[in-house]
Amino acid sequence: MAAQLNTLLREAYEHVCPLPPVAGAVPAVRRRVRATLADWQVSPEIVEDALLMVSELVTNAIVHALPPAMLRLSWVRVEDRCTLHIEVTDAGSALPAGASRVGIDPCEHGRGEMIVHALADRHGIRVHSGGVTRWADLVTL
Repeated sequence: MAAQLNTLLREAYEHVCPLPPVAGAVPAVRRRVRATLADWQVSPEIVEDALLMVSELVTNAIVHALPPAMLRLSWVRVEDRCTLHIEVTDAGSALPAGASRVGIDPCEHGRGEMIVHALADRHGIRVHSGGVTRWADLVTL
């Protein structure tokens, strides 16, 4: 059994970045993520999808939630399989309890979640005492 565990080649990286609560922060965050993924030698086949997902998750946290917000990227390589884990944690909903999203133009808002769901291999939302974490995984071979 120990011999089998030792044969796994595992490499992991992590990058954490606070998100300023201003809409203009998204392009700067994208540039930072692009540089980080290049440093980690993430396969180009997923970099553009990752950048789009980061943009959508970060925009959601900045526009629809309360600060502070944090982006966390993890790159895990086990043998020939790699996973990029993207998560954005914010302090929760900016809408008061019981408030409605009625009147919010669906042409302007709501597509980000659909984009993340379409691109991600796995995705989800965790609600916890510190707020809300939206996450997505991209897996490569």
